[in-house]
Formats: sequence, C-alpha cells, structure tokens
Amino acid sequence: MSKRDYYEVLGVSRDASKEEIKKAYRKMAIKYHPDKNPDDKDAENKFKEAAEAYEVLSDDTKRQRYDQFGHDGVKGSGGFGGGGMSMDDIFSSFGDIFGDAFGFGDFGGFGGFGGGRSRQRVNKGSNIRIRVKLTLQEMVNGVEKKVKVKKYTECKTCSGSGAKNGAFSTCNTCNGSGRVTRVSNTFLGQMQTTGACPTCGGEGKIIKEKCTSCYGEGIVKDEEVISIKIPAGVTEGMQLNVNGKGNAARRGGIPGDLMVVIEEEENEDFIRDGNDLIYNLYISMPDAILGTTAEIPTVESKVKIKIDPGTQSGKILRLRNKGIPQVNGYGRGDMLVQVNVWMPEKISREERKIIEKLKESDNFKPQPKKKEKSIFERMRDYFG
Repeated sequence: MSKRDYYEVLGVSRDASKEEIKKAYRKMAIKYHPDKNPDDKDAENKFKEAAEAYEVLSDDTKRQRYDQFGHDGVKGSGGFGGGGMSMDDIFSSFGDIFGDAFGFGDFGGFGGFGGGRSRQRVNKGSNIRIRVKLTLQEMVNGVEKKVKVKKYTECKTCSGSGAKNGAFSTCNTCNGSGRVTRVSNTFLGQMQTTGACPTCGGEGKIIKEKCTSCYGEGIVKDEEVISIKIPAGVTEGMQLNVNGKGNAARRGGIPGDLMVVIEEEENEDFIRDGNDLIYNLYISMPDAILGTTAEIPTVESKVKIKIDPGTQSGKILRLRNKGIPQVNGYGRGDMLVQVNVWMPEKISREERKIIEKLKESDNFKPQPKKKEKSIFERMRDYFG
C-alpha cells in the first residue's frame, strides 16, 4: 500500500507555514489520540501517519527533500521518515506539542487524556553537523566514507545510566510518573496544568549514588569512527542524516543524529549543472574545417566522438546518460560537449601568407544562417 501525500495527511497546502503545519498536526493528534480512541486500530494508524507527516514537514531539510523527491527522498534519513515509529517515539520527540495539547492548560476538557499512562521524560541527544568533501567520481558512483567524529558517547562505567551500580530510587514528588499536576485559582475558576516534575526533571526516578566517571550524566566526551554510506547522485549542499549517530543522550535517552553536509571538490575536466556535465573540447581550425575524431573523458572512461566537417565554434554535442545519476535512482543526466575552435595567438610568416591567401576566398567569408541561435540560446535550450 503506497503512502499518502504528507500535505494531504495534515490537510495543508504545499506552501503552508511551519506554524500552520504545527496547528494542523495538533488538531490531528487530538482527534486520533489513542487515549481518546481506545482499542481503535484505525485511529492509532492515523495518529502515527500524522506524526510521520509532521516529523518530515516540520524539518526544513527533510521537507525540501520530500518536495523534490517525494517519499523516496526521506527514506533512511533518520527519524520516522523511514517508518517503524512507536508511540514512545512520538511522545518523546513531540513532547512540546503533547505537553500543551494533552495537559490541562489549553485544552481543559481533554485533561483526562492519558488514562493513567506514565509520560516520563526521555532525554534527547543533540545533533552533530559535519561536512564531507567528495570527488565527482564519488558523487557519480556513491561511496562509503569513514569519518572520525568528536562527540558525547555513552559512559561505559555505568552503561549510560549515570548511577553507580545502576541504583535508582522512585521520585517521591511524582511517585515515578515524571509528571505533576498543579491547580491554580483564576477569575474563570480553577485551572489545572500538568508539567514535568521539578524534583526528578520528568524522569520519574532519582540516582542514589552518581557514577564517578560521568558524574551522573551517563555520557562522556570521546570520539567515534562512523561509516557513512553516501548514495550516487548527491549534490553540493545536500544534507544526509545518519540516525542515532549524533551526541549520546543523558542517562540512556535517545541519541541525536549525525547530519552530513555534502561538499564537492572542484573537477578540472567537468563543470556540473544539476545532473548534467559540461566538457569544453578545443579543436584546431583545420580540424573544424576538415572534420576529425576526438577522444574525451567521461566520469567512467574515455570515449571517441566525431566532429563533422565545418563544425562551428560553440556547437554543443550531447552524450546521453553520461552525466550524474538521479539520487532517487531514476534516470541519469547527460554530458554536453561544447566545441571550441582554438585560434593561435601568434603565427609564422609562412602561416600568415597561407591565411592571407585563404582570406580572399569567398568560401572563408562568414555566411551565417538566417536567425542562427547564439551560443547562449543553444545552452539555454539544452538546460531549459
């Protein structure tokens, strides 16, 4: 079964603002919340579907890739875009939304949501952004890169718990729920608000004795060698997310992501335009007049091309499917060979005599075709 369009899921237009997307998601989350629809599998699926759509559309980078490539553009990019989310994932990732929507502050009538379910706080590690330089060949073929990243990692002494010998006690303030409810009197009457427990920070438990290596944080500064699979067809500035390879979270929480920004090394042979490659071929004036064959490089090997007699400087030859593959695996760009006739800056006395003799020939006088396109128009036609 194919996935529905994320904008359709949330009922927003493709140019909707972040705030409009957030409001639409809150509305869907309230409508299909599992505590409001117990034992309703259809409501649960719609609740997850809305969360998945929000997870992509609320992130500028993922939204850009989704707008460009559709669902294929966010596969394996970390988070929920690849599927397989759980309720715990949703509540821990979007706690700011559920804290308002399902507490008592803004939606007093829905204060009963939760059905006694514990909403303990789950720590989230921060993301790390790095830049990786690739050659054109690596961008064409895809590559696996190993990078050394300085980051927070799980403390090995306490296995990330932050507690010596793993000993915890239940928080007496919230009785282990991680949430506390406060009642305040206003001119509208009594209002109830629910928030994270101030004693345990929403975790529901307190460390009895802190680990001596991480001092109760569960994380330490270290470095890790991470293998990154980069698909064929990536472009300069594109960002890939490696799920769970960012900074480790405090006390066994959810690690952040590693965000890899692609940089392209300059190539001395080719100019890149999207998925097309431009190659400047220089030939002599006699070869342009008489015709010739030329051996030129591509990203995979060398090929021979035919130059017809009378080829004009600026002519563009197209080699189909010799460019960059699409990052989603469908199709490939072309290679555009621009022919440039090389003019010598200095000539000998004998050469001058020959050229002066040719100059008198009518055949060597310019005879452009009517309304012949300029080089800029020809390039525009190819790229348009």
